[in-house]
Amino acid sequence: MANYSQLESKEPGKFRFSIDRGGTFTDIYAEIPKPPGFKILKLLSEDPHSYKDAPTEGIRRILQETLGKPFPKNEPVDCSQIEWIRMGTTIATNALLERKGESVLFITTKGLKDILKIGNQSRPKIFDLKVQKPEVLYEDALEVDERVRILMPNETIPEDAFLLDLQQENLSDSLSKYLEWVENLSETGKGSIYVKGLSGGYFQVLKTPDLSTLRSAIEEKLKCRNIRSIAVGLLHSYAFPLHEKMVERAIQSLEGVEHLSLSHELMPMLKIVPRGSTSCVDAYLTPKIQKYIKGFCAGFQNQLEGVRVQFMQSDGGLCPVHYFGGYKAILSGPAGGVIGYAMTCYYSEANVIKTENGNFQRRPVVGFDMGGTSTDVSRYNGSLEHIFETQTAGVMIQAPQLDIHTVAAGGGSRLFFRSGLFVVGPESSGAHPGPVCYRKNGYLSITDANVVLGRVLPELFPKIFGPEENEPLDIQGSRQAMEKLTMEINSFRKQQDPHVLDWTVEQVALGFIRVANETMCRPIRSITEARGYDVSEHTLAVFGGAGGQHACAVARALGMKRVFVHRFSGILSAYGLGLAEDVAEAQEPCAIRLSMNSANQYDQQLGEAYQRLDMLSQRATLELTSRGIPHKNIKVDRYLHLRYQGTDFGLMIREPEDGDYVKAFIHEYETEHGFRIQARDIFVDDVRVRAYGTTSSIQRHSLEEAKDRSPGQPFMVSSCYFEQTDYISTPVFLYSALKAKAEMDGPAIVVDPPGGVTVVIEPECHAFITENGDLVIDVSFQEHVSEKHNMTIMDKEDVESQLKATIVTDQQKDKEQVDPIQLSIFSHRFMSIAEQMGRTLQRTAISTNIKERLDFSCALFDERGGLVANAPHVPVHLGSMQDAVRYQIRKLGKDWKPGDVILSNHPIAGGSHLPDITVITPVFVENQPVFFVASRGHHADIGGLTPGSMPPFSRTLADEGLALESFLLVHQGDFRERELTLELERAGCRCIRDVISDLRAQVAANQKGILLLVDLCRSASLETVQSYMRHIQSAAAWSVRDMLKKLAHQALCYQQDNHAQDLELDIQSASRESVVLKAVDFMDDASRIELHITIDPHEGSAIFDFTGTTTQVYGNINAPQSVTASAVIYCLRCLVDREIPLNQGCLDPVSIIIPEASLLKPSSDAAVVGGNVLTSQRLVDVILRAFGACAASQGCMNNFTFGNETVGYYETIAGGAGAGPSWNGTSGVHTHMTNTRITDAEVLESRYPVLLGKFLLRENSGGQGKYRGGDGVIREVQFLVPMTASILSERRVFAPWGSAGGKDGLRGENYLIRKNNQVIYLGGKNSVPMNPGDAIRILTPGGGGFGLAQ
Repeated sequence: MANYSQLESKEPGKFRFSIDRGGTFTDIYAEIPKPPGFKILKLLSEDPHSYKDAPTEGIRRILQETLGKPFPKNEPVDCSQIEWIRMGTTIATNALLERKGESVLFITTKGLKDILKIGNQSRPKIFDLKVQKPEVLYEDALEVDERVRILMPNETIPEDAFLLDLQQENLSDSLSKYLEWVENLSETGKGSIYVKGLSGGYFQVLKTPDLSTLRSAIEEKLKCRNIRSIAVGLLHSYAFPLHEKMVERAIQSLEGVEHLSLSHELMPMLKIVPRGSTSCVDAYLTPKIQKYIKGFCAGFQNQLEGVRVQFMQSDGGLCPVHYFGGYKAILSGPAGGVIGYAMTCYYSEANVIKTENGNFQRRPVVGFDMGGTSTDVSRYNGSLEHIFETQTAGVMIQAPQLDIHTVAAGGGSRLFFRSGLFVVGPESSGAHPGPVCYRKNGYLSITDANVVLGRVLPELFPKIFGPEENEPLDIQGSRQAMEKLTMEINSFRKQQDPHVLDWTVEQVALGFIRVANETMCRPIRSITEARGYDVSEHTLAVFGGAGGQHACAVARALGMKRVFVHRFSGILSAYGLGLAEDVAEAQEPCAIRLSMNSANQYDQQLGEAYQRLDMLSQRATLELTSRGIPHKNIKVDRYLHLRYQGTDFGLMIREPEDGDYVKAFIHEYETEHGFRIQARDIFVDDVRVRAYGTTSSIQRHSLEEAKDRSPGQPFMVSSCYFEQTDYISTPVFLYSALKAKAEMDGPAIVVDPPGGVTVVIEPECHAFITENGDLVIDVSFQEHVSEKHNMTIMDKEDVESQLKATIVTDQQKDKEQVDPIQLSIFSHRFMSIAEQMGRTLQRTAISTNIKERLDFSCALFDERGGLVANAPHVPVHLGSMQDAVRYQIRKLGKDWKPGDVILSNHPIAGGSHLPDITVITPVFVENQPVFFVASRGHHADIGGLTPGSMPPFSRTLADEGLALESFLLVHQGDFRERELTLELERAGCRCIRDVISDLRAQVAANQKGILLLVDLCRSASLETVQSYMRHIQSAAAWSVRDMLKKLAHQALCYQQDNHAQDLELDIQSASRESVVLKAVDFMDDASRIELHITIDPHEGSAIFDFTGTTTQVYGNINAPQSVTASAVIYCLRCLVDREIPLNQGCLDPVSIIIPEASLLKPSSDAAVVGGNVLTSQRLVDVILRAFGACAASQGCMNNFTFGNETVGYYETIAGGAGAGPSWNGTSGVHTHMTNTRITDAEVLESRYPVLLGKFLLRENSGGQGKYRGGDGVIREVQFLVPMTASILSERRVFAPWGSAGGKDGLRGENYLIRKNNQVIYLGGKNSVPMNPGDAIRILTPGGGGFGLAQ
């Protein structure tokens, strides 16, 4: 991206308009040919009583005011004085959020019509029993009977085959030749067609679509559904687009089709789900956008002919109005803000620092855009950061987009006090009714807290509030609502400690501000610390209406020394459009393998890639010159998308100065992940170019300098509340009155009424105005923050010395007194650390299980091994990791030394099943553990009878692979690879190198957690951190006790009302002293799980008694004791039904009784692989049945593995979710104890010699009822080479039960389909040899229905 100072800026002779059309307001920055050279305007985006279109009206008003002549409102605007219009808009985003796009027909490959409904099969919120997945965008789906398969590297093409090379001819000529060959083959019946795809990989054509049949089918769909927009996403079309072009040909002759989106034209990248979803997004939104553009142009004379009209795309580049499409419009609005701060803050002289060696460099910048409902954060360090796969409004999109992270915290975020915690959002008061101060009977929100504290000044806000929209902000209303909540909080605190002093309204309001700030700090840490960057070395660029009120506090919390507030921060997204560049992108798939054994021969191997980059560069450059951009103003960035063999995580590498892409990739990979993978080949997946052209942009305007650096007289003085000072007289300055080089010390407030911006300069901060009118704030820190430790790996002595320095004396602290505000902040910090550990593990691992399927968990533990925070990854790990840590504490005792890291996967040591390996790292101070961190990941193979270490017929633990009770993985800082390798070899591990690499990643994740915990201790003291670890556990316990009391009351009412409620409870006894609930269910081998829950209504405690459960079985469905704890903690968390800390406290009110030598507490040598993945699901069904919470879900993970001596694969498959008292079950989703993702079909077929024949919803498999159970899925995999396939599943005998009169869901079924079409039923657990052409078909169970069908 060009430096701002390099842009071609000329004094405009005409008007230039930069317009950000947001959801609530439309912001306009206009360059005008009269002093002062610019004008800004803010309008409501929707005001049908005053105007049809806000951007048009804004342009009309500015033209009329500047030129001094009338521009009639109801006539097309004279555009002869306009040079250009640039616009960013949220039209696409709003249409996506509100589901108000065009009706779409989705066309895909036969057998995959539901692939977008199933998606990656994970559920958005793992503790929500009412699973809610966003609806797909298409109205109907149509399958095309077509199929190609990708050839494996060692396959040869028959000599008599037709071979077409798509890289040698244009697509139109290739299609014509292809159709000739197809016709010839249909006549002769001899031969076959092979195609060298756009990627360079080879494909065999298995089935060609019949154009006549296809045309008739599409025509019928269009008539029946009144559909006018079509999206096409065929399997492997990213490299083999011929069949999508055939679909296009079939549609061309049909009437009524207004828009067609072909997935290969939009984004030719691997992965059918995001690419197919992207085609649907484009077909859904583009007609809506085109309709708006048509209406916008109609508002001007001659349809804006002669005016350069451009729109901002999601990637931060401008495109001509007729190129603007739906899939690139999602971040059109926010992108302008990123360009705005990138081109101003980053290149500002105020952002230049002098390094230790005397050189000058620019700080990287974090963008902080805080609005009414959410906050967007991003990062810029000299180039725009893009991502290529993201999710917006629940829809997967595959396209280059700016890497913007959004958190549901803004000025309208609602305030709650729950379970002793201050809670901010995610619910928002919105614009209507809005916060209390809006005078519309709204909700107490962050804006109200700022009003109460005197940080938002009604005198400087427009009088647009109240029913008639003519009143000022309501200070009294905000204060009364805050007083009411303060009384509730003080009452709660008095119950905990009668001697505690009451909090004032201001203290409570400030508490919510601090919690909100911590909420917004989490995504900033994610884009900095979690990626290996020191957040304190960044500048915080603040914009958006609410950001300035929180800027200093957020920066201080993150250790950031400087805040930058642009002169037009209230309309920075509009201003940024004026600085943006024209962009043209081109991308193609690639399939080049770079062998690491051929040193220094990369140039030769990359020859094809270089040629294609040259071709794409010419294409992109030609595109920009056709827009009228001089060739001298065009620059091209060239990229290769590289990844290590066997991984799915690639990096888009921009061409380095020395041209060595491989060296740059290895360096960036090591920077991002902390290590490099030795002796591993590298693949080129895509070639990409991004050409950008600089054109005339807006000018920056300098300010008159202030005398003696004085800010002048304040506009007013207000009383403002700060933590350091309580109420203090605070000068208030108008932004428009400040001059360059003016300086001021905090506290102070700077207000820009036209831009809707208020900036709070906190005490002990210093601010100054730059030459161009930007506000720069230097933030002060206490000593321990300013000396923040460099976040690199520390050895055990470093860690201990850092922690010892944080210890304070007993006289300086009160360990037992809990501050609810601090409690809420620590809750966020603990969870943030666990999340960052998870991101580190995901990034640094190489296996599909961890990196793609996300089958891992990371957690923090107190000095006793009690769970403090567990990032919500895989539910089955929740309680069991705690047991693993505590087991090692008991076993090792004082033998556990600093610098030692323990590996464990044995069931008696808190393990779940053997592939789940736990890595535990303690932190010591003076030979005493002060806390622990741990990570658990599912490894691809650790030996045993079958590839993948999930044998269906294991009888003993030894059959399942390596079992380690307590293995010293790292000793005194040294990774014991040789000793570990010997253990893996003895167990028969089939992929030792991958296992060791992933274990190193787990060690790295633990180290990340330790560094972040040490940093937290440095800012708060070790004792305080330990104390709040205990307090956060107590808060969780309080929530569970409260929930158990309510459930006991509900059970009493149910019994007294003679079962009148729409529930189903088996109440053994109920009184005011105790309530006893019972539930029973059976595994498919008739093993019994029996549960009695005795609840004390007064204490809010419960006993979970599994007496009556079957003894240990001679099979592998035995569940380790820790799995039962995980099931209990998961269910309790679901039943609480609100956000609470997830930790040991959830189990504190609970006692669990399990019979010895039973199915749920087997002997140390019992087989358990099915217990973790099958019995755990049945345990959840039993517990939820006892509480009458919902019907049974599929009750299974449908574990499917296949492999041979060279390759292994494992997946779990979705099913139906159970219905509940007020909801239908969701179809095709993972339920309860797992939430792992499914491998994308194209990734599966490109990495393994298989074909995915079907992946569909199993229609009507969910149980009927007042609320229907969700449907299971049908998944069929065909094998191309000899392999062994195994299925480990349940609910093949006993169906998922319905509840309260609802019907059962259908049982699952597993079949072997031989090449000769012989069908063989496999039962629930089997392992079979597969020959080429054989297939496995798995029908997963549906969920049970709830309530009597009406």
